[in-house]
Amino acid sequence: MSQTVFIQRMVLRNYKSIGHCDIRLLPLTYLVGQNGAGKSNVLDALRFVRDALAGSLDNAINERGGLNEVRRRSSGHPTHFGIRLEFRLRDGREGWYAFEIGAMPGGGYEVRVEECAIGGIRKGPFFRISRGQLRDSSETSFPAVTADRLALVAASGLTAFRPVFDALASMGFYNLNPRLMRELQKPQDGRLLRPAGENLASVVGHLERVAPDQMKKIKEYLQSVAPMVCDVGRKAIGPMETLEFHQEMAGAKHPWKFFANNMSDGTLRALGIMTALLQSNTEYSPALIGIEEPETALHPAASAALREALVDAAGHVQVLVTSHSPDLLDDQSIDADSVLSVVSEGGETKIAQLDEASRKMLHEHLFSAGELLRINQLAPDRQAIEQRPTTQAELFGEARQ
Repeated sequence: MSQTVFIQRMVLRNYKSIGHCDIRLLPLTYLVGQNGAGKSNVLDALRFVRDALAGSLDNAINERGGLNEVRRRSSGHPTHFGIRLEFRLRDGREGWYAFEIGAMPGGGYEVRVEECAIGGIRKGPFFRISRGQLRDSSETSFPAVTADRLALVAASGLTAFRPVFDALASMGFYNLNPRLMRELQKPQDGRLLRPAGENLASVVGHLERVAPDQMKKIKEYLQSVAPMVCDVGRKAIGPMETLEFHQEMAGAKHPWKFFANNMSDGTLRALGIMTALLQSNTEYSPALIGIEEPETALHPAASAALREALVDAAGHVQVLVTSHSPDLLDDQSIDADSVLSVVSEGGETKIAQLDEASRKMLHEHLFSAGELLRINQLAPDRQAIEQRPTTQAELFGEARQ
C-alpha cells in the first residue's frame, strides 16, 4: 500500500443520498458519474468528519441543514447514519475510526456508538463509546465525553490518539470560486489554502517564502494550462493583497502585468487547483485532498496538464477527485482500480468499482476511461452493489480484509 494512502477503506450508511457505500481508495481516485449522481456526497462525508472534529458536531450538522438533511431520507423508519474510515498513519500504523449518529425521540441527536482503534482492539490504543458512556479503552484515564459530541475531540488530548485526530482534521476539500480569488483580501494565514481559494494570494506568498521549488512547479503547470501566463506572485496593495500575473503580449518587450480581477475564471481556477495540490509537499501537508470537478472552466486542451498535476500530487498526498469530464480521463495509463463509478437509481446513490467488461477494456487498452465515459460505458460492478449488506454491523469491529 502506498505511503500516500491515508484513507484505505470508507464505509457509509445512510449519508445523504447514499444508502450504503463500501469503497477502497488509492493514492489518486476518480469518482465519476453524471450530474446529480451523488459524487459530491462521498467527498462531503469525509468533509463532515473533518468539520465535526476541527469545529464541532453541532456545527457540522447545522451547516448541512440539520440532521434530516444529513441522514438519508426514507419512507420507512427513521434512519441513523454512520461513517467508518480505515486509515494508515504516516508512521505506518493502521486502524479505523467509526461512529453512528441517530435522532432522539424528543428532537436533537446523539452519537450512538463511536470507536477508534490503532492496530486493533487490545492490540494498540483504542476506545469504544456508547451514548456518551465510555465502554472500553486502552488508556487508564480518559477525558469526559457526552453523547452530543465526538469523543475523538476530547481524546485528542491524549498522546495515543492525537495522530488520528490531526490527520482527519487536516483533510482539505476544494470547490474553488474565482469571484473570491479576484477580490482584494486582507493578509491571511497562508499555510493551507481555504476551501474556495479565498486566501490564495496569502498561500502563494507563503510558498514563495518557504517552498520556492513548489511555487516554481505551480507556475510551470499553470503555464501548461495558460501558455500566455509566464509568472504569478503575491502583490501587496496598501494593507490588502492580491495576485499579480505576468503575461506575454505580442510586440511587447516585457510581459504585461495584470491583477487577479482581470484574469479569466479558468486561469484563476487552474492556479487554485495547482496550489491546492502542490501546497501539500510542505510541513503543513494535509493527509488527503478532495477536489470537486477540477476541470470546470478549463479548456479541454488543458486536461493533460491537469491530469499530470493530479498524478504528481498523488506521489505525496492522497487525492480524491469528482469528475464527469471525458477529457480529464482520456489517458490509457489510468488504472481501472482508480476509477469508481457513481450512479443514482431511484434517488439512491450507488458506488462501486468498474464492472468486469469496463475493466477488461481498460486493461487491454481498447479504450481509455474517457472514451468509455463518452459512450456511457463506465458502469459499476452490479454484483458488488447487490451483495452489500443493509445493516450497520460493518461500521464497527476489526477491519475486513
